[in-house]
Amino acid sequence: MLITELELEKFRNYEKQKIEFSNNINIFYGDNAQGKTNIIEAIFITAFGKSFRTSKERELIKYKEDFLNISLKYKNKDREGNIKVQIADKKNIFVNGLKIKKLSELLGNINIVLFTPDDINILKNGPAERRRFLDMMIGQIRPNYVYNLNMYLKVLEQRNNYLKQLKNEDTNTELLDIWDEKLAQYANKICLYRLEFINKITKKIENIHNKITENKEKIKIEYVTDCENKESLLAKIKERRKVDIIKGYTTKGVHRDDFNIYINDNLVNIYGSQGQHRTSVLSLKMCELEIIKEEIGESPILLLDDFMSELDSKRRKNFLDNIGNTQVIITCTDEIKEKFINKRIFYVYNGKINKK
Repeated sequence: MLITELELEKFRNYEKQKIEFSNNINIFYGDNAQGKTNIIEAIFITAFGKSFRTSKERELIKYKEDFLNISLKYKNKDREGNIKVQIADKKNIFVNGLKIKKLSELLGNINIVLFTPDDINILKNGPAERRRFLDMMIGQIRPNYVYNLNMYLKVLEQRNNYLKQLKNEDTNTELLDIWDEKLAQYANKICLYRLEFINKITKKIENIHNKITENKEKIKIEYVTDCENKESLLAKIKERRKVDIIKGYTTKGVHRDDFNIYINDNLVNIYGSQGQHRTSVLSLKMCELEIIKEEIGESPILLLDDFMSELDSKRRKNFLDNIGNTQVIITCTDEIKEKFINKRIFYVYNGKINKK
């Protein structure tokens, strides 16, 4: 899978910019706040329909302008395609010239794996970050997962609204039986997807981590859930009903799930060093890359936003030499001097990109 061309208009600090990519290594370098991450962000938006940096779409539009356009051309083993994103008063997305009605129609047209400096928070922050990691990985290659997740979240919202109503009013609780049944139904489907992919990660992560750490650390991953079985989850939801009414929200379900990573049998997010957090996340992301590759039969596009600054020259070279036949788009403050086949270098300054 390859991105061949990206065009930006009124996006962030870009007035109008066209970029043609190498099939292999693409390096965008320059000082901070010049527009390097904006390139990564634009590609991400064409893959997921939203930014990884902000939920406020107005922030994506160039200052004092009232619209933006992002246009991306790609090709994979089966076909060539294009994706266009237009944001003004509302957002419109077109895939091969046809306007899509829902974001699930966008997912999977291009597959990406994103590394950013903030990825260390996958383990450092709360369970929501870890669920988001799984949701993004699975959603790219299992469209039905996104449908079930969206339905679950809708039912969860409706149940929570009714719980708040029950808390404040003397209302019949029988309607909760409907929400409970639906919640358990969708939760079980989501859980089975997540467990499938946790199992895939489990089979890969030890070998990947051994290479990164030169066999100095033993890593394992463990999924934490109450939702493997629909009937037992339904029983737990009903058991917690009085507590849920008092609290005004649902305390059991896949929206509470988590996964833990252990290094040498110690929980990383509690006992891990900064280096162990970083290598654990790198191992997770490399698992994501390999799993998507196996699922779609070709490598996803690898986006490295200021990630290479964390590695010395030798480790950078080893990392990029060992990711296989993968298109890589890198942003960094200093030009990477290592020699790679088919490398293309761009200098970014004040919203302008010059090929070197």
